[in-house]
Amino acid sequence: MPFWDIAAIIGTATLSVLAGLFWVRKTTGQSGGASHLGQAAQNENGVSLLFDHEDLHHASEAAQHQYNVTPGQDDWHSWRERMLKRFPKLPEHPPTDQSGSVSIEARHAEDVATLRLTCRGRFIQVHMDDDRKVSTAQSEKMLKVHRELADLRRASDTTPHAVWQVNAEGKVTWFNGAYEDLYDRLHRTMPKPEKPVFEVKPFGTAKTGRQRLSTLTKEGGRKDWYDVTAVTVSDITIFHAVDVNAVVKSEAAQRNFVQTLAKTFAQLSIGLAIFDRNGQLVLFNPALIDLTDLPAEFLSGRPTLLSFFDRMRENRRMPEPKNYHSWRQEIAEVIAAATDGRYQETWTLESGQTYRVRGRPHPDGAIAFLIEDISAEVSLTRNFRAELELGQSLMDTFEEGLVVFSSTGVLTFCNLAYRELWGLDPDNSFTDITILDSVDEWKRQCKPGARWAALTDFVRNISDRTSWDMPATLNNGAPLTCTVSRIASGATVIRFIQTEKTAAKQLHLGARAS
Repeated sequence: MPFWDIAAIIGTATLSVLAGLFWVRKTTGQSGGASHLGQAAQNENGVSLLFDHEDLHHASEAAQHQYNVTPGQDDWHSWRERMLKRFPKLPEHPPTDQSGSVSIEARHAEDVATLRLTCRGRFIQVHMDDDRKVSTAQSEKMLKVHRELADLRRASDTTPHAVWQVNAEGKVTWFNGAYEDLYDRLHRTMPKPEKPVFEVKPFGTAKTGRQRLSTLTKEGGRKDWYDVTAVTVSDITIFHAVDVNAVVKSEAAQRNFVQTLAKTFAQLSIGLAIFDRNGQLVLFNPALIDLTDLPAEFLSGRPTLLSFFDRMRENRRMPEPKNYHSWRQEIAEVIAAATDGRYQETWTLESGQTYRVRGRPHPDGAIAFLIEDISAEVSLTRNFRAELELGQSLMDTFEEGLVVFSSTGVLTFCNLAYRELWGLDPDNSFTDITILDSVDEWKRQCKPGARWAALTDFVRNISDRTSWDMPATLNNGAPLTCTVSRIASGATVIRFIQTEKTAAKQLHLGARAS
């Protein structure tokens, strides 16, 4: 066969093969794309997936093993739910309207994994680039960082109070588990970056601030209180919200208690002044203003102890010191005595009033001074004492010996004639003198025969008998008449009448009259 014929046959065959290959490639360009991408997904190392629109078409063995996905059963949404916590920027639907590749980084900075999405028509190829290609030293370093961050996450998620971070645009970029629970309890929804759990007022240029905020819960409308602290580092602000419901309740209870005390103190006639550990007035009542003549403006200004007593001295509401130079030393001694609870004095003022002043220690180094006007009490005591002295003087003029015993048999009163008759002075005795003590002494100075036992029983036992007489004879032979009478409050008065002495006096008086 000629050479030219052979060349023509070979050329024709070659052109036919080329034409056939061109036609096959053109007709299978689109449908064969899935097969080629599928092979690529299967041959890729690591995590690789191929989606046809939203259906999972192919997945590498690593993807199937790590994320439990199965081609033909899972779709874009089910796979996205598994990946969303690690890659929050993963789009809700496949980006089939985009061309080229899109890279999506992991949520945390220490996570170097990246999702690479490649769009080819209706097909989306997903490949994960992780940190398996880094060096061994880098891997160890990253492993240490991962462990440290795991510890930090565990600590933040177990913290009982909410913590979150806000960037310069006011969006929440990070939060812990307590914040998520608080957000759900208050707003009944998942946390939103553009809406923090609290509306915190700006702190201005300060890098640290604190506010107390209240909010109503969705359930029951109960008001909860939180102390929110903000710390700014660079352009990030970290917030801490601490539940202070117990603190608010205790503060409210304390205020109510103080108000109750204030109302109670306002009704007291005793002036009350309480000074704190620094010596400043923290509490006073209206009676203190009346007793000291100090203006309310001065007392409300929280004066010190020295200023308080200085103004009282100027108002002549305390005794004028004999030596003004030692005045401060005296006040210091007053304060020291009040601190120990030893200070109690009676002040007699120029106006004639009498004050009883007491100093008492209070918890945490505080001191309380009580000022009481006892002028009426002192006047009554003085009048009573004067009446007693008058009565004593009157009874001392009687020649009859008089002695009074209480219902319990204790000697309460006797006159001069009684003391001279028996040679006794009950006022100088350190102990109470009873009817038994007195009868023993009387029996010692009298001859036998008197009814001392009956007299003792009469004094110690209340009976209907009101008065009776008993004769007795002194050791010197002088007759004596004892008259026993019941008086008020079950007391008993005994009169000792010396018959001969009385008769002689009457004769003497009769002779003088004639």
